[in-house]
Amino acid sequence: MKDATNTAEKEEWVDHIIDTPGFTLGPRASYAYLNDPRRLAFMLARYKFCAKMLIGKKHILEVGCGDSFGSPVVAQECETMTGIDIEERLIEENKVRLKDIDKLRYQTCDITQSAPDGMFDGAISLDVLEHIPFELEGHYFENVTSVLDDNAIFIVGMPNITSDIYASKPGHSPHINLKDEKGIRESMGQYFSNVLVFSMNDEVVHTGFTPMAHYLFAVGIGKRPQG
Repeated sequence: MKDATNTAEKEEWVDHIIDTPGFTLGPRASYAYLNDPRRLAFMLARYKFCAKMLIGKKHILEVGCGDSFGSPVVAQECETMTGIDIEERLIEENKVRLKDIDKLRYQTCDITQSAPDGMFDGAISLDVLEHIPFELEGHYFENVTSVLDDNAIFIVGMPNITSDIYASKPGHSPHINLKDEKGIRESMGQYFSNVLVFSMNDEVVHTGFTPMAHYLFAVGIGKRPQG
């Protein structure tokens, strides 16, 4: 004989889920879902890694948030998360599409030209640095670090240059500043006293042989004084 109470609870739970309004992905995530859906799993895994590294941080900056597909994963671990991007259309669309996530804030900002408003104790920048010309890389780091407190953590994620021969080539915004482990460590080391580099293949983060990693994370800890 069925437990009527238990059955009613299950039906109520199912009704609650079914009645939840559908959610529209942003333009970049939608394109990935339709053309290479596995990429979304990789993207979410990257944001999960960042979220775990930033537990305890209150105000987090995301540099180059795009359509903010993974931002809510990190926002679960903080009080506020501010996403910036050079594309004003994406920022304005994010403000509308993600308006129900109270922790998320957005600003239009070209990080190579100016710093965003606010101060932060954590920051992430995934799949951004490889698109920035080398001659502007210093401006990128200087503007980010100028709004980080002394104990902040900054996480940069980017494809490994050693994996570029296997990568599908984007039709826009080409990779013009790829690095290997040594390169990203040296770039981050100019601005942080401690730099931890992790490798990633698909959804798996590890500390294995970096030339065989598709993706690299550099975690900067402890800001260096800038003269």
